[in-house]
Parts: sequence; C-alpha cells; structure tokens
Amino acid sequence: MAAERGARRLLGTSSFWLCCLLLLGRRAPGAAAARSGSPPQSPGSGVRTFTPFYFLVEPVDTLSSRGSSVILNCSAYSEPSPKIEWKKDGTFLNLVSDDRRQLLPDGSLFITNVVHAKHNKPDEGYYQCVATVENLGTIVSRTAKLTVASLPRFASQPEPSSVYAGNSAVLNCEVNADLVPFVRWEQNRQPLLLDDRVIKLPSGTLVISNVTERDGGLYRCVVESGGPPKYSDEAELKVLPDPEVTSNLVFLKQPSSLVRVIGQSAVLPCVALGLPTPTIRWMKNEEALDTESSERLVLLAGGSLEISDVTEDDAGTYFCIADNGNETIEAQAELTVQAQPEFLKQPTNIYAHESMDIIFECEVTGKPAPTVKWVKNGDMVIPSDYFKIVKEHNLQVLGLVKSDEGFYQCIAENDVGNAQAGAQLIILEHDVAIPTLPPTSLTSATTDHLAPATTGPLPSAPRDVVASLVSTRFIKLTWRTPASDPHGDNLTYSVFYTKEGIARERVENTSHPGEMQVTIQNLMPATVYIFRVMAQNKHGSGESSAPLRVETQPEVQLPGPAPNIRAYATSPTSITVTWETPLSGNGEIQNYKLYYMEKGTDKEQDVDVSSHSHTINGLKKYTEYSFRVVAYNKHGPGVSTQDVAVRTLSDVPSAAPQNLSLEVRNSKSIMIHWQPPPPATQNGQITGYKIRYRKASRKSDVTETLVTGTQLSQLIEGLDRGTEYNFRVAALTINGTGPATDWLSAETFESDLDETRVPDVPSSLHVRPLVTSIVVSWTPPENQNIVVRGYAIGYGIGSPHAQTIKVDYKQRYYTIENLDPSSHYVITLKAFNNVGEGIPLYESAVTRPHTVPDPTPMMPPVGVQASILSHDTIRITWADNSLPKHQKITDSRYYTVRWKTNIPANTKYKNANATTLSYLVTGLKANTLYEFSVMVTKGRRSSTWSMTAHGTTFELVPTSPPKDVTVVSKEGKPRTIIVNWQPPSEANGKITGYIIYYSTDVNAEIHDWVIEPVVGNRLTHQIQELTLDTPYYFKIQARNSKGMGPMSEAVQFRTPKASGSAGKGSRLPDLGSDYKPPMSGSNSPHGSPTSPLDSNMLLVIIVSVGVITIVVVVIIAVFCTRRTTSHQKKKRAACKSVNGSHKYKGNSKDVKPPDLWIHHERLELKPIDKSPDPNPIMTDTPIPRNSQDITPVDNSMDSNIHQRRNSYRGHESEDSMSTLAGRRGMRPKMMMPFDSQPPQPVISAHPIHSLDNPHHHFHSSSLASPARSHLYHPGSPWPIGTSMSLSDRANSTESIRNTPSTDTMPASSSQTCCTDHQDPEGATSSSYLASSQEEDSGQSLPTAHVRPSHPLKSFAVPAIPPPGPPTYDPTLPSTPLLSQQALNHHLHSVKTASIGTLGRSRPPMPVVVPSAPDVQETTRMLEDSESSYEPDELTKEMAHLEGLMKDLNAITTA
Repeated sequence: MAAERGARRLLGTSSFWLCCLLLLGRRAPGAAAARSGSPPQSPGSGVRTFTPFYFLVEPVDTLSSRGSSVILNCSAYSEPSPKIEWKKDGTFLNLVSDDRRQLLPDGSLFITNVVHAKHNKPDEGYYQCVATVENLGTIVSRTAKLTVASLPRFASQPEPSSVYAGNSAVLNCEVNADLVPFVRWEQNRQPLLLDDRVIKLPSGTLVISNVTERDGGLYRCVVESGGPPKYSDEAELKVLPDPEVTSNLVFLKQPSSLVRVIGQSAVLPCVALGLPTPTIRWMKNEEALDTESSERLVLLAGGSLEISDVTEDDAGTYFCIADNGNETIEAQAELTVQAQPEFLKQPTNIYAHESMDIIFECEVTGKPAPTVKWVKNGDMVIPSDYFKIVKEHNLQVLGLVKSDEGFYQCIAENDVGNAQAGAQLIILEHDVAIPTLPPTSLTSATTDHLAPATTGPLPSAPRDVVASLVSTRFIKLTWRTPASDPHGDNLTYSVFYTKEGIARERVENTSHPGEMQVTIQNLMPATVYIFRVMAQNKHGSGESSAPLRVETQPEVQLPGPAPNIRAYATSPTSITVTWETPLSGNGEIQNYKLYYMEKGTDKEQDVDVSSHSHTINGLKKYTEYSFRVVAYNKHGPGVSTQDVAVRTLSDVPSAAPQNLSLEVRNSKSIMIHWQPPPPATQNGQITGYKIRYRKASRKSDVTETLVTGTQLSQLIEGLDRGTEYNFRVAALTINGTGPATDWLSAETFESDLDETRVPDVPSSLHVRPLVTSIVVSWTPPENQNIVVRGYAIGYGIGSPHAQTIKVDYKQRYYTIENLDPSSHYVITLKAFNNVGEGIPLYESAVTRPHTVPDPTPMMPPVGVQASILSHDTIRITWADNSLPKHQKITDSRYYTVRWKTNIPANTKYKNANATTLSYLVTGLKANTLYEFSVMVTKGRRSSTWSMTAHGTTFELVPTSPPKDVTVVSKEGKPRTIIVNWQPPSEANGKITGYIIYYSTDVNAEIHDWVIEPVVGNRLTHQIQELTLDTPYYFKIQARNSKGMGPMSEAVQFRTPKASGSAGKGSRLPDLGSDYKPPMSGSNSPHGSPTSPLDSNMLLVIIVSVGVITIVVVVIIAVFCTRRTTSHQKKKRAACKSVNGSHKYKGNSKDVKPPDLWIHHERLELKPIDKSPDPNPIMTDTPIPRNSQDITPVDNSMDSNIHQRRNSYRGHESEDSMSTLAGRRGMRPKMMMPFDSQPPQPVISAHPIHSLDNPHHHFHSSSLASPARSHLYHPGSPWPIGTSMSLSDRANSTESIRNTPSTDTMPASSSQTCCTDHQDPEGATSSSYLASSQEEDSGQSLPTAHVRPSHPLKSFAVPAIPPPGPPTYDPTLPSTPLLSQQALNHHLHSVKTASIGTLGRSRPPMPVVVPSAPDVQETTRMLEDSESSYEPDELTKEMAHLEGLMKDLNAITTA
C-alpha cells in the first residue's frame, strides 16, 4: 500500500507516467493474476486506467478424512473489494442455505464434518475461487482438489516371519495411497516408535534393520482416518541366532518405478537378506551414488534410498546392488520427475480501440507439457472465427467490440497441477489516443496511427471504393483520395470490414502513407462481407466511406472428413480400418484413399479403397501405426480425417537373446549373462527368459529355469565339480517362447580355488609382429590354486595403457589388429579375477614396414555423353573399358562426376558419386552451357578425369522482369516518349521480344492496358501521340521461346505540359529562308531518334562533297566548250538522226568504245542495303522485284524487257550475258546527277531518237517512289525545250497527285532530243546519274542508265535540296511502276528533271515520255544501238572521264 500512496502523491505533482510505471510493477508475492495498474488519470485526458485486481491467496490441494473440518483458503485484492464465490466441479455453490459450508470474511471456504461414504461423496472434488468486481470484471483462481481418505482396506497385511539376528525384516501393510499418512504400527499392542533403524516406507511397509532379540513380538498396523481405527492381522516376528553359515542373497523388498513432482521427496525401497549380511550400494545410470557426502541422498534403514527436494536432474534409472562377499544381486527402478505448470511469459494489460485485433501472450512450461485454456471474466473462451489460439498458447481477439472489455486469464494445467495468470483489456473511444506506455500487444494490422491527434481539419471520405480483386479467401480493395485532400500523400487509411449480419467489425490498416489499396486475407468462401474505408491525417480519423458489399467466390466443393474412423489389430501383422461416408460429401464419393505410416518414421504409404473398410497386411509385429482417410469426389481430394493410432498384436520373439556369456563362479555354480533380442524382433513385451542347460559329456536331461521380468543374468547352482555344461537362453512374451541361442559351454572348477587374492603373473608372454598386427600368446600363472577369470591385454605405442582388451580365462593367444606399420608397441598381460588384476608381464615389438607398391592408376571412363532432359536436368552416361563387354559392375568401384559452367570464369566444380554408368545432374541453370567429366575409383586406385562432354540446358520462361526501366521525353516532341530498359537478369534463354504495357490507371486490369510489341534485340522504344500533362504507367514483359516472363514494376511518367512544345497539328515556327531540313530522319513512331549532332555532321559532309562535285563539273564544262569540230559534227548528226534525216552508218564492231562502267558491273549485282532509319513513305510503296511484278508493255516485248531487267539485277543467265554489248551501245557519252534528296527517286534524261524515227532506242528504267518523284502529268501543255520554274514544278507535282492518272504511270525510259538550246549550266547536253544508295531505303529496279552503285565509285553526288520542298503525305496511295492503261496513251508528253548543285535551282530539262513502241520499232532500236557516236571521239572522252573519276574517288575517299 505504501507504493500506491506514493503513486498518488506523485500524481499530485502531475508525474503521470512515472505513476503508471510504479503501479504496473507492483505485484503481491506469489500472486498470479494481472495486477498492473496506474492511478486515476488527470482530468480531461480521457484514458481510463488499469485496476489492480488479483489473488493474494489461492486454494491448494488438500487431503482430509471423513468427519473432519477443512479450510480452502482464498483472498483477492481490488478497490473496491471484490465479491468472492466458490465453484465445485465447475458449478457455483449456494453457501447461503448450506449449513456445513460457509464463506469466511477473507473469502476462504470452511467445510465442517466432511461427508464421505461409498455411494455419497458430496465434499470430494475440485474447488475454484471466483472474485468479481461490479462493472469491472471477474477472475478465477487455480483449481484445488479436495481428497477425502477412503474407508480403510488392506491390500496386504503383515505375515509371520523369522529372521536371523543382524539381518533385516520387512512387514507389509499396503493400503490406499490416500490412507498412507494415517497408518501407524504397533508392537505387542503398543505404539511402535520409529527411528533410524526402524522406518515406515511411503507405502506403509515397516522395515527393521540389524534385527535384535528385542525386535521379536507381535506386529500389526493401524489405520486412523477419522472413524474408529482399523487394525490389520497380527504377525509374529521371530529372531533367530546367527547360524554362522552362509545363505543365498534374496531381496525382501525391491525398488519399483516411481513418479514424483519437483520439490517432493522420493524413497526407493531396497532390502536384501543373506548370510553373511549384505551391504547395499546404489548406482544411477551406471554411476555410483555417494550417499555419505550428499545432503539430499540418504541411505535409510535396510538400504532404501531417500531423495529429498527432487529436481529434474534426479530422473533416471537407479540400481540397488546387494553384495555379501560371496555373491552380488541387483535390482533397478525408474524415477520419473514431473513439474507443475510455470509461466515463462504472462499476459499483459492492453489498451485498444474497437475493430482492432489484439493478442494476449502466454508462455508456460511443465512436465508433462501443460494444456492451456483461456477464461474471460470467469467464463471459458471458446475458439471461433474471432477468438483464436495462435502460437500454441496465445489468445488472438479479432475485431474488438465494446463487450470484449474485461479480465482475461491464461490457465495452464497438467497431471501435476494447474496455475493461472491474467490481464485486463480496456477499449478506448476512437477519439482517445492509445498511450504509448506500457507497450501493447496489438497485432501488426492495428499498430499504426496511435500517435496523439492534434486539432485541425479532418479528411473527408475516400472516394470510389471498389473491390478490384475478389477470390475465395481474400479481397483486394482500392480507392481514390478524399475530395478534401486530392494529393493524399500524408494520409493513411483504415479498412473496416465484417461479415454480413455480424456486429463485430475488424480493421486493416495500410502499410505506409499514400497507399490506396489493401488486401484482406483469411476470408471465408461464398460469404458476404461489408467494407468501409476511413482516412486519417495528423489531426485524426475522417469520415467513413459508404459501405461496400462484396461476396467472396465459392470454393470448389470437396468432401469433408470421413467420420467415425476406427482401427483395430486383427493379427500381429494386420490392422483393419473402418470409417463412414462424409457428412458433407458435396457430390458422389468416387473412392477413398487410406494413408498409413509407422510411428517414428516419415514415410507414409497409401492404398485406394472403394468401400468403408480395409485391412492392411504385411505390417511389423507389435508396432504402432497411424492411419487417416481422405475421400475423393469429382473435384479431387477432400479433408483428411484425424490420425488414429493402433499397435499390431504381439507375437513370440523372432530372434534369440544376444551376447550370451558364462562365468564360472566356483566348482558348483556358473553365472549366465545375456542381452534382450533386438527391439525389432521382440514382437511384444518381454515377460521373462527360459534358461536350459545340460551336461555336455553325455546325452543328459535338460534342466529349465524361468527368469521373470527384465532380469538379464542368473546364477545356476548345484552343478557337479569339473564338469562341462551347455547353456542356451530363449526370450518369452505372453504369446510364447522365441528361438533360443546356440549352446554355449563352460566347465566348473575341479575344486574351489582361492579368490581372496589376485592371480599371479602369467608364466610366459610371446609376441610375433606383422605389418599391421601383432600375435600375442601366453601361458597361465604357475600357481593354479588362484582363480583366473580372464586376461587383460594392454598395448600402445611407447605405452601399454593406450588400449585394453579382456579375453576369457581359457584363451591362450590373441591377435592385436589395426596397428601402424614400422611402429614400436609395448604390450602388457595381466591375469584377473573378481578381486582384481594381477601383476603384469611386459613385452615389446616393432611392426613390420609397409611394402605394398602404390596402385597403378585406372583407365578413365570413355564415351562421356550429356543428354539434356529439361531446363535444369542433364543425364550423364559413359562407358568403362576396364569392365567386361556387358559393362556389368561386380566390384566396389564407384564413379565421380564433376561439372561446372564457364560463366563466370571462376566457377568451381561440383562433384557427385555414382555406382552405375550414368548419373542425373539436377539443379542446373536454364539455357546454360555445362561441361562434364567422369573419374573412376576402385579401392585406392583412381583414374584421371575423362574427356569433357558439354551440354546446354533447355530454355525456361524468364523468371525475372526486365530491369532498369526508364521513361524520358523526346526532345522537341512532348507527345513522344522513349522507353529504355535492360534485359532480365534471369532471361533463361534468348529474348525474342518484349511487350510494353502502358496506361493512365495503374490499378486497371492488365487486359485494359495498351500493348506495344518490340523485337527482342531492341532495348528502347518510342511511343507517340500521348496526351500532354498526363501521368502514364509503364510495365515491360520479356518473352523467349518458352513463354512470357513476369512484368516489371509499374514506372510512372508524366508527359510535359503544352506550353513551349509543338504537338500534333501545331504550327511549326518560322525557320527562315536558309533553313535546310536534315538529310535523313524518321517519322516512324517506333524509330530511333536522330541526334542534332549526327544531322549536322551529315550536312557538313554532304555540303563538302557537293562543293567538290561543282569543281569537277566546272572542269568538265570548260573541257566540253573546247571540243573539236568533229564533236560539233557529232551533235548535228545526232540532231539529224532525231529528225529522221541522217543515220550514222558506222560499224560498231570496228571500234568499240571503252566501257567506263565495266568496273561497276559487279556492284550492280549487289542488293541495295536498307537504311538504318527507314522512311515510311518509301517502305509503303510496293516495288516490283521481278519481271512478273510489272505489267508487260506488249506480249511481243515481254521477253526483251524481262531479259534486260534481269541482266541488271544480277541474274546470271545466258540472256544477260548476250546483251552486254547492246547495253554498252545504248549508254550516253557522259552522265550527270539531277537534283535529289535521299531517299527521293532519280529521273535521268537521255538523248535518244525521236519517236518519229522508226529506229529509236527503248530504255527501261525504274523509280524508287513515284509518289515523291518530280513527275508531270502526261497531258502537260509545255512543249519540248520549254523551261519550268521550281514553283511550277511543285504545282505540277501536286496536280499529278490529285488526278487519277497518277495511279497509272509509264515505266518506259525518258527520251529527248538534242537542240540548240543551251542550259546555263550546260545540263542539257548531258545528264547525271543521281543515286544515294546508303540513304535511300526504297528498292529500285536497276536500269541501263540509273545504276545503284557504291557512292564512292559513281558520279552520283547527292545535292542539297532547294528551299521549301513540297510536303508529302505518307497516306497517299502507292503508285505502280508500270500500268497497262498508261501504255495505251500515245501522247508526246514532256517530263522535266531539274539539275541542282549545292542548293541552286536549275531550269528543268525537257524529257520526252513516249508511248510503248511496237515490236518492229524495238527490233530496229536494238539494231541501231551501236551507231550513235563516233568511235574515235568517244574513246578519247571515255578515257578522259575515267581519269576524272579516279581523281573524284580519291577526293571523296580522303
């Protein structure tokens, strides 16, 4: 009370928490109930305090007698004082109208005149004290047992006996255990005084040691248990004088197994009789007990052992050994120590709010292990969905309600006693914060948000509460932030839920602030639950959301457990199990599966059964088995039954006793020793042993002796002197006798030799050393009158005391084995008997050296093969040439398999042994190359490692998601983002593709996300047309040949705002007249971005090449102005041939001009490389890839055109080779590039014959992309030779797109006439071949004049396009290269192709587009292809241009 008054004074000084600590620590000595407390809290705090309420005194077990009075003590403390009531056997006692039982002021129960009869025992039973405080709660005490001594009955009474003086006497008087305290003895009708020589054992037996004549007389025992005393029969004890002759030792009282509780005393009786008078000594677990120096171990009269204040260490097997010098006998007993329940951890007081989950912890110990039950306010807590026993002894209360307040007690009970400890639960209002002192036992789901709240605005209700995932056992809830706090980064949430129709509500909290989802676990299938969500901020809890009703999914209807399962043994090897149909079969039961297992093993077997019973045969005899049954329906296995255990019936032992040995004691007795049969062969409880013996000299009668119990030795007496006897022993069970041991012989002594002293030294000792052994031989001592029971051989290196071996007295030699070669051993030999060991005889010897040659190595295995079985398993097989042809292993050889992978390089080998020619290596990594080798070992011989075999495990689906997922915005394109990632760390195979999922809702179902597939060799991807200023979530999933891997975690990215960026459809800023678009780019939504640096470098290179090209062109132009008159004549001849007035008659076979393009023929056969940055306009246009793809001009021309086209596409045919000379004759003198911007197509303008001339050339050409070519409508009004401006050309191109004729375009080559009109740049006299093979992604058919070739080996130099190129729509329809409709137009259309250098525009060159010629014209055109130019002039021009080309190649290469 002083502590409480001190606490109140401290409260006056406002030291609130210090008072809590003081009162929480105040506990009365020995009290077990909860009694932690705190003073009344300060006004306005709103926290109620724990009330001290505990037992000061609890009732204890009591023994009473009939007619006596009994007090069961009980006292409890509380403020206010508690009301005390009593329960007997679980029922409250009505003490108001009871005249024999009354309640004392302190709460104790007083019972007068205890009633106890044979059929009326109203007072005996279990009593419990119940303390109650109104409006607070109830606690119960431990249970106390009141035992009333029964009516006296003697189980055994004293019998007359006689004893020699100096020996011990035992007089039995056995009564019920509860009557032992009321037993006393009388001698000659007078009370017998007990002392150190005369004692009464706990069973009531009287023991008198060192009997004298005064101890003779009549003895009887008296039982006084409340009624008239009960006397036993009288028995006379006669004391005889010492006969001075020996007599055999026998036990008058043997120890019996005993069970005691820690702290009690234990008495193990042991009284032996014999002459000479025996002495008693005790051993425990083969260790001698020192009863003289120990304070707790006392040797009582007669030799009984008393152990006071028993501890757990005293448990064990005790041996009582009686020895009188002539013989020794022993008996044993087991002492078992038990312990009452004791609390290692008691429940503690708890503060909590409604809907929370709490756990009362309770840890107990005891022996046997105690059982635990929980009581709330005096009533038993029945486990249910909301009250659960967890972790063996703890009580978990789920979803607290106000009525759960009160006192909870943990009651532990075992066979020895019981104990209780309790704690108080206080449920606070939700607006009252839970104090942080003392620590509470809240579960992890309810330990958040317990900090004191401050004043301020509270959050509104969370919005859009939905069940995003509903399963049979769990539900996932998601919601949005409250309207009052749209961001909600600092909000935490509590989810309250309950079963529909149940008032008890539970709560689950989010794990961290800002989280807006919770998964509710451990729900019931097909059950309706009501959910609501509440947000909390630093000021407290806000409004609750509207209730959400969700029903869990139904579970598969499986059968319940089969009821009434029973098992019984039908024979020593069979057990029958029966059961009934499950009550909840959930459909037709198809069959049952019976599982059974031997106790002590972990191997369970099963058998299918179609009926309701089954007999298991072939079981082990007298062995315990456990059984369980599982019913099956169409859905699968149901709920298993509980295990039932049963033991098979016993049988006769199936093996003989072990280790039979004979010891000749003297000339008339032999001692037999043995050990029980092996446990697995005993087949039941061994009840005794049968000993058979006979003389070995002749066929004599067999004598049998039975030994009962667990005795393992027997002295056979009355034998003849100097006679050999045969002995055998068999074990007994209740079923009969088992097999006997083999006959073992021993010979009695001729005379009783002297065994009062040790034997003499052996007469001789000889040793013969070998490599690893020494053979020792000897002769017995010369004095044959002293008993020799055996010989002890000691040996060791340098000392004979390292090892000792004992042999029989008949033995004369022994081989010491397992020695070291070349070692010096000292050997000693001693004869011994029961008195001790005699004088030793010494000898030494050196073992021989080891000269065995080292074994030769074995041949390594051959033909090692690795067979891949799965993604983690490879089978290794091999052959062994050292085995016979059939490869059968008949010796003890074994093989060692080792394996490793080279990634990483420092991987260590793993090894495994095998005894067959194959081994299954498991646990390997998927899609990994391993190397294997094998070694064989036989004895001490081993081979080297075999040749290596390799194997790569199969692929497996990726087991990890792509890593390092990042999302960045593309510079200058706010609506385009770039996703980057790295391959999965556990790809388990070659990644064949990725799938990018993105969505604006991270909680959306995965099938609602947008999917973007990506090829496996890409680690970046562009996504276009995203919404500005919007958060997106991205996940990536990898795929290999085995399937899809897991998804990565969602990565959030918010697109930029609209300000400062130009989205789709927005007007681009004015870049000025000097702006030049980049030479290459990508409009593909999945292309890789091109950095500004790369575009600038490309622009610089193109400009430089363009400048060099202009210089070369100027040089050529100057040269062309100085041409000879013959050149002018050639031009006029060409014009005449166009007008049909002149025709060059020269023979092309006389002089062949040098072919400048001969070095490029092989380049024309190479396929055109695709651009790394393809243009969608180019790739969308269908390009014909062979002659069948192009509509023929005429049936008669089909073969000719096909022949020419194939000759330039690299097809090695006879036609292509035969037309090579014709192609050379069709080439112009020189070719110059037109304006071109990769990947725009190129149109060459060539001087050819007029269409009026029936002898004209026909040229097949191809356009890379007609949709982007500078072509003009076939009906263009401009005449030949008329120049067009750049704007006109652009408008004309646009007009082509808008007319139907753009869909049908002639594929014939352009033709023009040389006129006197001169282009300012001299472009009308010649043409350039424009091709940019590296930058043009479109594929074009090679022609006679437009040749795709290497940029550094052609005249084609790409020029910078003119400013303001027309915009091309990629969605326009593609234009076929040839069309039958276009070939039917016989109009002289004019097409122009501009020639531009370094950004300057040139007037367009008129190009005549003829209609398709007929067959005759084509034939004449081919015949006239070699007569266009003068041979000598053309040879000079070609030679000069060839030199210029070499210079140009050198410049561009540099």
